Amino acid sequence: MEMNLKLYTQSENNKKFSAKDIVVTAVLAALLFAVQIGLSFLPNIELVSLLIIIYTLIFKEKTIYAIYIFAFLEGVAYGFGVWWFMYLYVWTILYAVTYLFRRNQSVILWAVISGFFGLSFGALCAIPYFITGGIGAGIAWWGSGLLFDVVHGAGNFVVVLVLYKPIFYILDKVRLV
Repeated sequence: MEMNLKLYTQSENNKKFSAKDIVVTAVLAALLFAVQIGLSFLPNIELVSLLIIIYTLIFKEKTIYAIYIFAFLEGVAYGFGVWWFMYLYVWTILYAVTYLFRRNQSVILWAVISGFFGLSFGALCAIPYFITGGIGAGIAWWGSGLLFDVVHGAGNFVVVLVLYKPIFYILDKVRLV
C-alpha cells in the first residue's frame, strides 16, 4: 500500500497549483486589469509593465497565467479583434526579458527595460497588422503611433523609477502571507 501512495504524492518536479496559487494568480490578473482600466484615460501611461516585471520577480511562473487571464479579460471587455492577439505575446516577451535579468536588483535596469519595452510596444503590436494587412498596413499602423510609443517609453521609465520599490515591497510582503 505504501508504494501506491508514493505514486500519488507530489514530487518537486511535478508541482501543482494549490487553491492559494489559483487565488493569487486570479488577484494578480485582476490587478493588471484594474490598473489598465483605471489609467486608460492617460495616453500610454500605464502600470501593467511595472506590475509584470515585479510579478515575474516575486511570483515567477504564476505571472504567465496572470498575463493570459489579463489578456482574456481585455478581450471580454473590448472585444477580440486583431489588436487582441498582440496581448498574447507582448506581455510574455516582457516576462521573458525580466526572467532573463531576474537576478539583477537595479531599479535603473528595470526602468530602462520598461522604458525600452514601452518604446518598442508599437512595433511589437504591429505584427498582427503586418500579417493581416501586409507590410504597408503594419508600417502605417506602427508609424501612426510612434509619438505614443515615445510617451509610453518615457512614462514606463518614470513609473518604474518612482513606484518600483514601494510596489515591490508591498507585493513581496503579500507573497509571504
